[in-house]
Amino acid sequence: MDYSLQLYTLRRPLEEDLPGTIRRVADIGFTQVEPYNFVTTAKELGTALKENGLTAPSGHAPLLSQDQDEIFTAARDLGITTVIEPYIPADRWQSAEDIRDTAGKLNEAAKKGAEYGIRVGYHNHQWELESIIEGRTALEYFADLLDPELVLEVDTYWVAVGGQDPVDILARLGDRVKLIHIKDGPLTADTKAQQPAGKGKVPVLDVIAAAKALEVGVVEFDDYDGDIFQGIAESLAFLNNAGASA
Repeated sequence: MDYSLQLYTLRRPLEEDLPGTIRRVADIGFTQVEPYNFVTTAKELGTALKENGLTAPSGHAPLLSQDQDEIFTAARDLGITTVIEPYIPADRWQSAEDIRDTAGKLNEAAKKGAEYGIRVGYHNHQWELESIIEGRTALEYFADLLDPELVLEVDTYWVAVGGQDPVDILARLGDRVKLIHIKDGPLTADTKAQQPAGKGKVPVLDVIAAAKALEVGVVEFDDYDGDIFQGIAESLAFLNNAGASA
């Protein structure tokens, strides 16, 4: 599998030098990236991706709080085929009523996305796993309310931080999961403690194997107390070596 990189990982270098940062991503060996808040940078980012032979199959954008037509237009220009809502705050996951409301709004966003030929998805944090609704995690309750064409991008690290086994969660969510975020570390909310894949407490290879309908595995660091370019290079090397020996 070709792995993608969530560009939020490199948000600081991108602010300083977007073309140079994208060039370094390609030099490390990534062939795909996952942009975030890409509307404002679409033109410059699109040029940099093309110049470096990179594609962006997925991207993060705040679909439920910003102009959806603007988001889907920029996504289409960048070749993004799945736009993912990356963040619904914790207080919206504490009641069935609020979760139904969020699911309904995302279903409507998916209908608009379909007009552009773009699929819509959702990306979790830890609170969707910490909250229990009618005997299930809020994420699982939510998944059952989504229209069939919606997909999930499961952040497997935050699943574990939320107190759930990511392998079990992926098995229960089944084919709804088309993308995952791959990250590692001590399974705490301290983002600077995150580590390259294979160096923390996440059973990364078991997690990947549990996502039976996986299309894209996305490497991400929310933060890192070290050289972030070295960190993403180590993650990609671990994943590629594991794939070569499988």
